Amino acid sequence: MRALRVWCVVLAAFVLAPAAAFGQASITGVVRDSSGAVLPGVTVEASSPALIEKTKAAVADGAGQYRIVDLRPGTYTVTFTLGGFTTVKREGIELTGTFTATINADMKVGAVAETITVTGETPVVDVQSAKRETVLSSNVIESLPGTHAYGNLLNASLASRSITTASPTRRR
Repeated sequence: MRALRVWCVVLAAFVLAPAAAFGQASITGVVRDSSGAVLPGVTVEASSPALIEKTKAAVADGAGQYRIVDLRPGTYTVTFTLGGFTTVKREGIELTGTFTATINADMKVGAVAETITVTGETPVVDVQSAKRETVLSSNVIESLPGTHAYGNLLNASLASRSITTASPTRRR
């Protein structure tokens, strides 16, 4: 009977100890504007060197509430961003154990800004090799007199290269 009790205590220690060791903290709160109305859609980022991924993010729901869970113990910086509002940053938030920090934010309307994105494609340039190629279209090949043997195609290729690279002569 005593061995059964010892075995139950050891089993409980192995089951409950990892659960206590993996207890994680969280950050939660409500985001409002300067008039006190809730702001849905605010991106809330918690960043810390304690995190492997360095940043965890959440988005405020329709009631302006957010929750970032499974945070390791450490010092965090929480950033609140939403288009049209100034960014709010809270630094030095210390999380330990399974602590749940409540960080509320009041965001003010920001200045109107305009962003212009210019996109363009760069030309494809082969920088790995320095060879020169000539491509003959099927129309050129079919218009060649004689057979379409490899030698004739090679001569036509060399002739077309000299024609395109030759400088024009002037008559006076």
